[in-house]
Amino acid sequence: MNRIEEIDYQKLPRHIAIIMDGNGRWAKQQGKLRVFGHENGVRTVRKTVESCVKIGLEYLTLYTFSTENWKRPKIEVDTLMRLLVSSLKKEIKTFNENNVRLNTIGDIKSLPQKAYNELLEVMDKTKDNTGMTLTLALSYGSREELKNAMQQIAIKVKNNIISPENIDETIINTHLYTQNLPDVDLLIRTSGEHRISNFLLWQIAYAELYFMDVFWPDFREHHLVEAIINYQNRERRFGKTSEQLN
Repeated sequence: MNRIEEIDYQKLPRHIAIIMDGNGRWAKQQGKLRVFGHENGVRTVRKTVESCVKIGLEYLTLYTFSTENWKRPKIEVDTLMRLLVSSLKKEIKTFNENNVRLNTIGDIKSLPQKAYNELLEVMDKTKDNTGMTLTLALSYGSREELKNAMQQIAIKVKNNIISPENIDETIINTHLYTQNLPDVDLLIRTSGEHRISNFLLWQIAYAELYFMDVFWPDFREHHLVEAIINYQNRERRFGKTSEQLN
């Protein structure tokens, strides 16, 4: 049952991030190879992007490929990279029709050249779109991101560009991959796992976390709607008391 009419459009989360988990286990349930799960996961991405556009979300970030995923069997990594290239080519029309701007975070220079080039091309062809910003976290790891930010800041301190006593959240934010994105309001993880897996550790400091048992290939609009309604029914206090908010 889709409860989309219950959404309060005045209280939409500005930024939703999703850990898309369960492709491999979903495929195993079907008696198929893991690649079958990844292929169906790509279809779910398209449907989810379209649903987010329909609902009116501003920012959607998808954990597409982590720094740890490079440790997976070569055949699976190669398949994921091939799927990335083919899906990006197919989705340019969908992105432009839905006014979606493609963005990316992570160490994208570590991607195979073909995937890297395709990614840059699609980002360029959608850069003028003014609707939802879709961010793909590719070769992304939050600890690596934070380490890089600290190194950049340390170099600036050493060169007297920044003084240590002036380092604040704003300065740290400007050295992160996500410097042009707002903090995450709602983090969704599929597949029944209850962990963050090195994803946006700084950016989810006050995010609402929502875990669901459905595998990513089975994730549908009504699951997204359910997560948003759950989010809207929570009291976000940001360290304050309920009385202070009222």
